[in-house]
Amino acid sequence: MYLEIVSPEATLFAGEVTSVTVPGVNGEFQMLQNHAPIVSLLQEGDVKVQGDITIEEDFQNKFSKGPNGETVLSITSGTIEMKDNKVIVLAD
Repeated sequence: MYLEIVSPEATLFAGEVTSVTVPGVNGEFQMLQNHAPIVSLLQEGDVKVQGDITIEEDFQNKFSKGPNGETVLSITSGTIEMKDNKVIVLAD
């Protein structure tokens, strides 16, 4: 599936991933290929991305590696939309 992570400053990441886990307001949830369409608010926490991804050099300082090898971005709030195997995370 295709993931875009957009902040007020720039698009931090855009590319193919295998899964995305986000901090929803009712708890953490994960999306995989062919997930049902969803729109949700996000709260403070970590966006965890699985897959063989490359972060642009300008934004590498915003991401870290998690204990399970996932790429992690800490956010304070945001919104997520999943539709037709495309995930858009609008993150603060």
